[in-house]
Amino acid sequence: MRRQRIIDASAGRAWDIVGRPELLHLWFPGVVDCTVVDRIRTITTGTGLSLDEEILTVDPIQRRFQYRISGGFFREHLGTIDVIELEPVAGTDRCLVVYSSDAEPATMAVILGGATQGALDELARQLEGAGRPVELEVPA
Repeated sequence: MRRQRIIDASAGRAWDIVGRPELLHLWFPGVVDCTVVDRIRTITTGTGLSLDEEILTVDPIQRRFQYRISGGFFREHLGTIDVIELEPVAGTDRCLVVYSSDAEPATMAVILGGATQGALDELARQLEGAGRPVELEVPA
């Protein structure tokens, strides 16, 4: 399952958030907390469910973040977020953020698809809006 969103912000600004795994709970709806220790990010959902995610790739050159969930509802899961710079329009920086989920069972990818679209929408709202949370403030 792949979801994408064009965001009126530079790819660098979007990557400053996407590339920081400890900030996920600030832009992924339903995730209320997360911690990162070494290459393991533990997320906690609003229902109290905790999942461990293994961070596989944090590549600032390609602007790619990848993680894997094993266990819980998943036999296998690979999440990939790519931030791609686009040509500015009318002087406004833009980027394309693509969030892909491969999962087994495949039905979990469909379920995650709705959540990842919500995450992209929230990321856009925060990057494009004037009222971003302090935690997401990054240098222009």
